[in-house]
Amino acid sequence: MNNLYNQADVNAIIKRLENLQLNSERQWGKMDVAQMLAHLNMALETAMAMNFPKRMFIGKIMGWAFKRKFLNDKPMAKNSPTDKNYIFLDKKEFEKEKGKAIQLVRKFYRDGPEKCTKHPHSFFGNFTTDEWAILQWKHFDHHLRQFGA
Repeated sequence: MNNLYNQADVNAIIKRLENLQLNSERQWGKMDVAQMLAHLNMALETAMAMNFPKRMFIGKIMGWAFKRKFLNDKPMAKNSPTDKNYIFLDKKEFEKEKGKAIQLVRKFYRDGPEKCTKHPHSFFGNFTTDEWAILQWKHFDHHLRQFGA
């Protein structure tokens, strides 16, 4: 399965990030391309133990039931719900967020499982380091497809 601990998968994600443009149009959703990049950056920082969102009550009750659905080979569904902690309504600087995304993907790969968070996901709960790497790849893939990259 694709994941951000696999060098070929990392290279492919970085190439797709590099192909994004400020005028890339979304195929679905509400975020513009810069907000989407900020969203991805914050989510990857969570996997890298750089921020610690609280568990969602609904996630504590039923997150485990959805976890396998998000860790399979199928792409994430369009218009999937977004944790409010990862929604950006303010204007973001495209080039800054794009550069940060590329740096974070490289750092996640370079740091490897040893530096991956041990904290639970805000909705799904506990993940192994490999599950974090799979989810992050799927999340990047989802949003890059959203903007045609």
